[in-house]
Amino acid sequence: MAEEERGICVRDVAADAFITAYAEHLKNSDKFELPVWSDLVKTGTFKELAPYGDDWYYIRAASIARKVYLRPGLGVGALRKWYGGAFRNGVRAQHYKKANAGIIRSVLIQLETMKVCEPCSAGGRKMTRVGQQDLDRIANAVFNEAEE
Repeated sequence: MAEEERGICVRDVAADAFITAYAEHLKNSDKFELPVWSDLVKTGTFKELAPYGDDWYYIRAASIARKVYLRPGLGVGALRKWYGGAFRNGVRAQHYKKANAGIIRSVLIQLETMKVCEPCSAGGRKMTRVGQQDLDRIANAVFNEAEE
């Protein structure tokens, strides 16, 4: 009996490999633009410095797209919790702080203009059919590259 071929989706690929590939796709796309403020902002109040890498915005956008793909209905608040971290107060006790909402919101708005995700009726965002096909196509390319 012949083994059936099934489609490769984002769940079948390692997260870091997929995020790197999709970030490169977004960087080469003319629809996704880097904001002018991207070299000035921190990713959260708990950070001391802005990100060092030049493509950090594309990597964050790819990571957000993957999160929305895996969990439909995910909103800005849930993503703020996910990307948050420890706010270190020197010798005092550290506390958890949420990430910057403006960055997450701007990424989601750009993904909406690219028709990758759309607002969900219950709140949050979900992937469109075009966005799901796009992410699955890139996941398939990453899977095939890892097999070779």
